[in-house]
Amino acid sequence: MKGRKEGKVYKLRKSFYGLKQLPVTILIVYVDDIIVTGNDLMEMERLKEKLATELETKDLGPLCYFLRMEVARNKSGISVSQRKYILDLLKETGMLGCKPMDTPIDLVKKIGEQKESTPVDTGRYQLLVGKLIYLSHSRSDIAFAVSVVSQYMHAPCEEHVKTVYRILNYLKGSLGKGLYFRKNETRSIEGFTNANWARSIDNRRSTSGYCTFVWGNLVTWRSKKQTVVARSSTEAEFCAIAHGMCELLWLKQLLRRNWCEGGDANEGVLR
Repeated sequence: MKGRKEGKVYKLRKSFYGLKQLPVTILIVYVDDIIVTGNDLMEMERLKEKLATELETKDLGPLCYFLRMEVARNKSGISVSQRKYILDLLKETGMLGCKPMDTPIDLVKKIGEQKESTPVDTGRYQLLVGKLIYLSHSRSDIAFAVSVVSQYMHAPCEEHVKTVYRILNYLKGSLGKGLYFRKNETRSIEGFTNANWARSIDNRRSTSGYCTFVWGNLVTWRSKKQTVVARSSTEAEFCAIAHGMCELLWLKQLLRRNWCEGGDANEGVLR
């Protein structure tokens, strides 16, 4: 540092990195597909020009389709869906003309391992469930159902296959569903958690579920079987709350570090 005195230690009061007054540009790369987003158009153009000098690139304009995710914009917000991906999946499985269902899974009927059952094509089952897992990245409404069928990837049976096709029936009737990000005046982070106690008939473990909203928009969600057996419904709920709280704290730190100042990222609610 110029003019530094020997034996002196300088304290950096505030870094310029992450201030919301300064432009922010985010570069998302997957293999050879790139998304450039930010709050400064000139900075984004400079980045694209720099990439063009180093690599052979093609500017496809505003984001509309990326990794089978469809993006649409209007004055009030941005929507993300996978309608074409669902139609392709229904066509591949011969379910394009199936009868739609109102729910993705039958909550009354419990599913478990069935050792004395007719074996099915494991590879085919794993392929379908894998596609449903990818679809759940934009469809929080199938997260629980997909988490159930994904537990039997190693040894699926006819009952598990029927559950997978039940999800496809549900998707047929909800093609247009997805995510919608609206610009809101609300500056808070909210989380909602739940747990179903001892639902698994295989080992009596519970399933945790949570979803988080940043500024009124759904951003993350998860449904996962707990790693321990809860001795009461209260214990199962506390495990779910712990998972939801970790997600809220991570989002809070992420916002504070990159975009927010002051109290914008300090308000958090868990329900």
